[in-house]
Amino acid sequence: MQKTKRLLAIEKIISEEHISVQEELLKKLKGKGISCTQATLSRNLRQLGVARIPDGKGGYRYSLSENNRDSEKTALKLNIVPVIRDIVEAKGLMVIRTIPGNANNTAFFIDGAGRYEIAGTIAGDDTILLIPRDGVTIHQVHTCLEIILPGIHDQIKSKSKK
Repeated sequence: MQKTKRLLAIEKIISEEHISVQEELLKKLKGKGISCTQATLSRNLRQLGVARIPDGKGGYRYSLSENNRDSEKTALKLNIVPVIRDIVEAKGLMVIRTIPGNANNTAFFIDGAGRYEIAGTIAGDDTILLIPRDGVTIHQVHTCLEIILPGIHDQIKSKSKK
């Protein structure tokens, strides 16, 4: 889905680079093979909660909303990533296995991130069924999970080596 790819690219560019105007962001997107109009970009920035903040040099730059940054800090405070044991893909869905008793709070956190790519989750005691929206690829869901829970894939790789 073009929109999901574009939203993820916008987030990545804004979080990694100093972008001060939409034209600059449009060029960066085009460099990644993503084209859109200024009006579409403007709507996407609003949807992502992107704001222009002072850059400390007399200008402004785009920044992800406080909610996005707070959710990353909260994930680290709640120590959610270490309770995830495994991720399995099945027919466009994703099953996330946790340590027993941790699926509900992990699913609650994933749902609370309010990501467009994720339609919702269903949690049991140690298993979460993550349901992506129509047209969203599993790769896009993995990227989204890495944004919500930084380090999740590294954590799973290290557990599988043990």
